Amino acid sequence: MNKRPTKAQTRQELEDQVQAFLKNGGKVKEVDSGASGLEDGAYHRNSFVFGHPKQERTPVPEALNAIDSRRRSKVEKPTLVHSKRPRKKIIYDDFGEPVREVWVEE
Repeated sequence: MNKRPTKAQTRQELEDQVQAFLKNGGKVKEVDSGASGLEDGAYHRNSFVFGHPKQERTPVPEALNAIDSRRRSKVEKPTLVHSKRPRKKIIYDDFGEPVREVWVEE
């Protein structure tokens, strides 16, 4: 199984290819920053969606209102009050020594 090349190896390989291209008489065309994505001075919109034309969106206010009303109804629901379970309470004497345990509901 071959290992994937590291980023440093990939960079070095690309640099070597560029230098070989330049040594064989190749020239690099300079392009203004940001101009490479422009087509006739404007962005080519269809290239952003892989060649498909922009789809029209259908407004659905009924669905949005239904979602909002469900969200509001969840917020407005009162929280359920759980019946409190009895808990153990320790009774101490005047000197701080435990005397007995009792179950109390609060």
